[in-house]
Amino acid sequence: MKSHLLFGTLITLLLLSGTIYAQPVTVGIKGGFSIPDLSAGANQNPINSGYSSRFGPDFSVYGEYHVSKIFSFSLGVEYSSQGGKKNKFQAYTTPSELASIVTTPYLYADFKSEAKFNYLLVPVLARYYRELNYSGSTKFYVAVGPFAGFLLNAHQVTSGSSVIYLDAGKTMPLSPDPQSFDDNSNIKSDLYHFNLGVDGFLGISHDLSRRHTIFIEVGGNYGFLSIQKNAENGKNYTGAGVMTIGYAYSIRRK
Repeated sequence: MKSHLLFGTLITLLLLSGTIYAQPVTVGIKGGFSIPDLSAGANQNPINSGYSSRFGPDFSVYGEYHVSKIFSFSLGVEYSSQGGKKNKFQAYTTPSELASIVTTPYLYADFKSEAKFNYLLVPVLARYYRELNYSGSTKFYVAVGPFAGFLLNAHQVTSGSSVIYLDAGKTMPLSPDPQSFDDNSNIKSDLYHFNLGVDGFLGISHDLSRRHTIFIEVGGNYGFLSIQKNAENGKNYTGAGVMTIGYAYSIRRK
């Protein structure tokens, strides 16, 4: 499905370029890094809250149709790193093998936990341009629009060793011996595979010639749908800040 979606989107970009060739059309590629985070919204609990940002790659290809010199639409395919991390004393769900002897829903320990999600985003953006110099070769622009997101993979990676406690105050150890938390679990089946959200960024571009353009962008994305299938331990929403640099080629000159 992932390969079919990518192939279909690329074909759409090519068809778009061919059918509207009479108008200025550009195709581009960009890459950089993502700074994702998991937000818990209003319903916070010890499991779904407390995440900080992690780093990951972000890159995309897109096609852009210029309605005029200041306005355009674009359709893209973006590989986006999402998720978050905790590296501190934190709660985790009581394992099923301990449920018969432990009555609390959470246990506590000091370890590192990282939620690593990768999505394929398909954003459809409206862009507005403003020239920054007399020749018009350097422009400032803003882009915003919706995206459809498709989950590619999801892992919960934990590491470290710690004494396990029954309480957040570290007054009731389950055992005096530290336990290992080294694990890498595939949790894709626990998450919804589809999301909807908004994507947007600010950018500055410079025309090297009438067909070749370089640019830098800063922006982000945010998913509107909670990601967990089972909301027993709360809901989380994905989002990321993104910085990229890129290159665009004008199929038909602007």
